[in-house]
Order: sequence, then C-alpha cells, then structure tokens
Amino acid sequence: MESLRVINLGVETGGKKILENVNLYVKEGQTFILFGPNGSGKSSLLSTIIGHPNYKVFQGRITFRGEDITSLPTNERVRRGIGIAFQNPPKVSGVKLIDVLRYCARVAGMSEEDAEKKIEEYAKFMGMEDMLNRAVNDGFSGGEVKRSELLQLMLLNPDFVMLDEPDSGVDLENITIVGKAIKRILERDKPQEKRKKSGIVITHTGHILDYIDADYGVVLFNGRVSCIGDPYEILEHVSKYGYEACIKKCVERRDAQ
Repeated sequence: MESLRVINLGVETGGKKILENVNLYVKEGQTFILFGPNGSGKSSLLSTIIGHPNYKVFQGRITFRGEDITSLPTNERVRRGIGIAFQNPPKVSGVKLIDVLRYCARVAGMSEEDAEKKIEEYAKFMGMEDMLNRAVNDGFSGGEVKRSELLQLMLLNPDFVMLDEPDSGVDLENITIVGKAIKRILERDKPQEKRKKSGIVITHTGHILDYIDADYGVVLFNGRVSCIGDPYEILEHVSKYGYEACIKKCVERRDAQ
C-alpha cells in the first residue's frame, strides 16, 4: 500500500532552486535512510513534505495515501498523519513541555484520560518524567532536545514519520534511548508484515542504523536523488570513499543492469 510519493519535485526558497526532479516512493511499513553532504537538500526535502511555507514547489507534486497534498498547509498534513522531528527545534520559553504533549494528544484524538496515561507511559520510556513542567527545550542538552521531540511524536502517533538527524549531537547514553524510541515509533520492533508506520530518517553518522533495520538508503546530491540501495552498503561506501565515489558506483551498477 502506498504511503508517500514524491513525483518530479522541484523546490525553491529565497528565489534559489534547491531540489529538482526528486522522485521517491515509500510504501506502508517502509523506512528510508536519507544520506547526503551538507547543503544537498535533505532537510529542505523534509520541510517541503511537511509544508513549510518558506519552501515553494515549482514543479511536481507530493501525494500521501494517494491524495495530492502539495498545496495543503502544514496543519492539514499533520492531521492526515505526517509528523516530523526537526534537527534544531527552538526553545519555547513560557510553554511547558506537558502542555505541548497534551496538545499533541488532542490532535491525535485521545481523550483527556487516555492522554494523561500515555504521557506518563511515554515520558517514563523516554526518561523525561522530571522534565514535563520545564519550558520546551529551554536549558535542555542536545540529547534531551532529541528525546523531547520524539516524545512529542509518540503522542502525535503519525503514520508517516520524518526525522532530521536524530543521532547528531547525542551522547552514548542518550543515543540508546533515542534509538529505542525511533525503533518503536517506526514499528521496527514488529514483524515486517505487521508494520504500518513509514518514514524517512536523515543521518550523517549512521549511528541510528544500529537501532533500526531500514529498508532502503537514498543519497541526495546537489538537489537530486543520485543513488538508492542498501543503507548499510551506502554508509560503508560513503565512509570509505566519499559521496562522489558512491554515486559513481551506483551509476555503473544501474547502467550494467
């Protein structure tokens, strides 16, 4: 069953083209790992899918479960089941994390009683019971910010999950919690035939692959999809030889088929 499809997508921001002819097809239950050097358009792609107003689609379209969502505002995309955790979310002084979590639960359609139970359960799972009454991300460490973002996603319970470098700036203690949470959010702890959640995860380090058995790796280079294959093979090749050599290998393999 189709989850997300990106078709010949072209995107610009500030009058500059940053993505061109991008094509992706993510089926229900699949997780894609998105690789690419800085400035290649990875975060821009996720921002475009969620409907960030600074990113203008000048060609192509985005569909979710068969519906064209290219022109929908962000809140409608979230209501349809798309969620995102940003790489560097802002701190929100004066707004408690518990209040944001309660709002996420309401968006997900939970009753007040169920919401309080889930908040307690998920906060314990994320080791954040003592942080619920603190202002969102205010004074949080890098690992705590990532855990806060994932905690919010757990309450929203989206069907399609996008994570922008969840393993960056996270120490060894926090990466274990983050990894287990992502595995749970994306249902990678379930047998393949029972997985309904889909997603795209951006990573530079590849640490997150120690926790989720992703289906495909995608290399975005100069605003285009340049390679699709086994995420572990891509990570190994990029680590040893760099992105250009990895893309060259992908092209040679494609031409040989």
